[in-house]
Amino acid sequence: MITFPNESARYRTAREKLLQKEIELRRAMEAVAVARRALPPGGLVPQDYVFDGLDAEGRPARIKLSELFAPGKDSLILYNMMFPRHPQETRDVAASGETAKLARKDQPCPSCTALLDQLDGAVGHLEGAGFNFAVVAKTALENMMALGRDRGWRNIRLISSAGNDFKRDYHAEADDGAQLPLMSVFHRDGDGIRHFWSSELGFAPTDPGQDPRAIGTCEILWNLMDFTPEGRPDWHEQLQYGEACCH
Repeated sequence: MITFPNESARYRTAREKLLQKEIELRRAMEAVAVARRALPPGGLVPQDYVFDGLDAEGRPARIKLSELFAPGKDSLILYNMMFPRHPQETRDVAASGETAKLARKDQPCPSCTALLDQLDGAVGHLEGAGFNFAVVAKTALENMMALGRDRGWRNIRLISSAGNDFKRDYHAEADDGAQLPLMSVFHRDGDGIRHFWSSELGFAPTDPGQDPRAIGTCEILWNLMDFTPEGRPDWHEQLQYGEACCH
């Protein structure tokens, strides 16, 4: 047992009880990961979707889903970004940068943008570990690239599905065309490319007073807040704070 300077016996007793819950959580997370890896093969992707993206030289190009898999890397983690933002989104739009030139309805979701701010630095490590990562949005490619420049993203591969039905087919777009946030994983095997897993918690009923937390275990920002005595505030990410863009 460890102790920290000037802590009370009451604190240490409570902390030890909490530690047991943290151990239980760690075990539960690992059990879920084991069960996820044990899923039977998912459905084969019905077509080799073609996106708008950038080629190896940074030039606009038509990119097939199969081309998002680098040689020897058979899993693709794909984040479906809400860009354009949800029609009911009321948070402020970007007031500066290239993104500010877009109409309100065409601007990106602040929460998706904040999540990608956090993930951009992880992409190089993820790829180094043997995985592929990309972000797909329904907006035009030039809008995605403009947002990337505004945010200072250096590593995320951005692709546009404006010319195909990928997001609708894989439940990242509602029947009315509203964009939905979804993390999906695809795996390549001898039969082709299969859907492996998606963050379906976003479609499940929520507990009272809780956010769906569909990809809550990888949201760095909110998990950091959980470590504090204040916990998660009644607050939402913004595209900009004051005069400066947050990145």
